[in-house]
Amino acid sequence: MMKLKKTALIAALLMSMIGLAGCAQRNQQADQWATIQKRQEIVVGIDDSFVPMTYREKNGQLTGFDVDLARAIFKGSGIRVDFQSIDWDMKETELNNQTIDLIWSGYSKTAQRAKRVAFSDPYLTNRQMIVSLKKHPVNQMADLTNQPLGVQTGSSGMEQLERYPKRLQQRIANHAPILYDTYNNAFIDLQADRIKGLLIDEVYAQFEIKSRHNGSDFQAIDSPFAAEQFAVGMRPQDQQLRQFINRRYRVLQANGTLAKLKVKWFKE
Repeated sequence: MMKLKKTALIAALLMSMIGLAGCAQRNQQADQWATIQKRQEIVVGIDDSFVPMTYREKNGQLTGFDVDLARAIFKGSGIRVDFQSIDWDMKETELNNQTIDLIWSGYSKTAQRAKRVAFSDPYLTNRQMIVSLKKHPVNQMADLTNQPLGVQTGSSGMEQLERYPKRLQQRIANHAPILYDTYNNAFIDLQADRIKGLLIDEVYAQFEIKSRHNGSDFQAIDSPFAAEQFAVGMRPQDQQLRQFINRRYRVLQANGTLAKLKVKWFKE
């Protein structure tokens, strides 16, 4: 009799655990907009070294075009924007694990990424460029033959290299780029002649070259890859959140806020 009771108890515990796991899984797959509204906070995953989109000033204060845009989107909604610095190579994993609610840091909309996340309407056009030193210039793709090329891990530039290897990757040294966790480290190696060129987002390249005290040492040319569009990434099930962001974005377009931000950050 005791053995039967123990067996029944174990079975009940197992069923309970399975039920809890099922509830947790259903909760992860549900639209989180109501939860976000209730806690009055949304967590935005960023790369805090990506100028001029999301970066820290010398005093540590977070700033950038995407920071201003995110705050403008949620202004008056009762939802506070909490920016969280993340490992950019793990951004989609962080999103799906619900560590963050949005990816919003110069995040390019690509076909590969669209398999894992949902995107807002695009808000900025971007291209990949090749930055080099003027004293050792890259004037055309042939100049990178058997030369080391740098790229940020998890970046859209990295995805483009892998997706279209004949355009550039098969030309460079070892047919593989040198990977960097941040563009800052890549620029250090570029200045030290450890890499010949750097595949980088146009918005970062132009801002960085202009802002560096030795910006005249660099030059930039177009890469062989097509233009991209920046958009906000979110979980596919978060359709109410997507609708909210798109609706607010259209308001900012209509009232001139978006134009003012572009003038502030890009002098457009």
